[in-house]
Amino acid sequence: MTEKYDVLVVGGGPGGYVAAIRAAQLGLRTAVVERDRLGGICLNWGCIPTKALLHGADVAHTLANLRPLGFTASGVEFDVAQLVAFSRSVSDRLAGGVEYLMRKNGIDVVNGSARLVGKGVVEVVGEHPRTLRADHVILATGARPRSLPGVVPDGDRVWTYFEALVPAEVPKSLLVIGSGAIGVEFASLYNDLGSEVTLVEVAPQVMPAEDAAVAEHVRKKFEKRDIRVHTGASVSEVAAAADHVTATLNLADGAAERLVAERVLVAAGVEGNVTGLGLEGIGVKVERGFVRTDQWCRTNVFGVYAIGDVAGAPCLAHKASHEGVVCVERLAGVEHVKPLDPSRIPGCTYARPQVARLGLTEAQARATGRPLHIGRFDLQASGKAMAIGEADGFVKTIFDAATGELLGAHLVGPDVTELVQGLGIAHSLEATADDLAEAVFAHPTLSEAVHESVLAALGRPLNA
Repeated sequence: MTEKYDVLVVGGGPGGYVAAIRAAQLGLRTAVVERDRLGGICLNWGCIPTKALLHGADVAHTLANLRPLGFTASGVEFDVAQLVAFSRSVSDRLAGGVEYLMRKNGIDVVNGSARLVGKGVVEVVGEHPRTLRADHVILATGARPRSLPGVVPDGDRVWTYFEALVPAEVPKSLLVIGSGAIGVEFASLYNDLGSEVTLVEVAPQVMPAEDAAVAEHVRKKFEKRDIRVHTGASVSEVAAAADHVTATLNLADGAAERLVAERVLVAAGVEGNVTGLGLEGIGVKVERGFVRTDQWCRTNVFGVYAIGDVAGAPCLAHKASHEGVVCVERLAGVEHVKPLDPSRIPGCTYARPQVARLGLTEAQARATGRPLHIGRFDLQASGKAMAIGEADGFVKTIFDAATGELLGAHLVGPDVTELVQGLGIAHSLEATADDLAEAVFAHPTLSEAVHESVLAALGRPLNA
């Protein structure tokens, strides 16, 4: 039996299910093919469960620092299995919510693995094999952990983030390879839960995508927490034994160091899920492990689109969702659709301290040759930050000195992942430094640090 749809989405993650909902809203007959659980990696094995675990880590940190607030606690016990169960329950509830949204919007959900076998023709292999046809096929298959030469995850001693999310116990020691958002979050999490953590990054700085000042701040905070940090370093000769892993650290100065840890976590980025989709057979171009697309998420093959992680960096759930909407509205002929501007995609890391960014780093902004106004406000001068005992961090804003355009914003400290969106809205509305300076910020709030950073960029700070 062959079923015909207007839009067929392959993958039910934050890009795929959002694209399907928007298509259904526009009156298009829509189906989603999902081989596992709706919600994708983000909901089931990424964004959501990690934040639940990190909330537990925040509680552990709070309990360890009660005395300045006049509290003492005794008899506190920790059960990692219960924390893991909490994180899984959050994912389960949200996955059920996505299932509800599919039913609410009249979207067919087909369980199985999809493969393109011709123009607009998709074979689904699973418990109930079938062939589906569609005018528009949207690939939203996400990504998987990238492997490293000589470092093979085994699900026991050498982890990917899948195993790190469901530990049977907290390892006494953990080697984390890679200091992007995934690596930094897990390093912070396991340190707060009691592991001795070593973080290794091949790039010259931790968090290579971040502004250098932010990266240096995070490194200092991590080292203060006794997290060992090695940059410009690599890992080789990883050997797993029954109760530990031995690895060789190739350090920046050319020396080598032997490290023994209970577990190793490989967090060296991701690569697109492009295999097994039949892309070669219909001629869809793949570059560096990701599907090549244009600004409207179109591949080089008419009627085939790609959104989210499978279409390349930045591999972020909110980018995938936005692309899903743009892709569907464009193919449906909705008026005034705008392509996604990468400079307007915020990036967030939920470690301790939190990190958030938007637009260009200072180095990238200087490389444009434009005159700059750069402002910075340290949270040590923030009344709200001091009042909650979290005054380490800062907000940095970068503007074009001639036009006032916001070129970049970089925040590190408590709850900055909630603050960055205000700057994102300002950027989308093309607000200038003067516009932001005229805005009234409530007192006392952490958001005042944004205002003070803008004023500093204009050369008229009030509280610094």
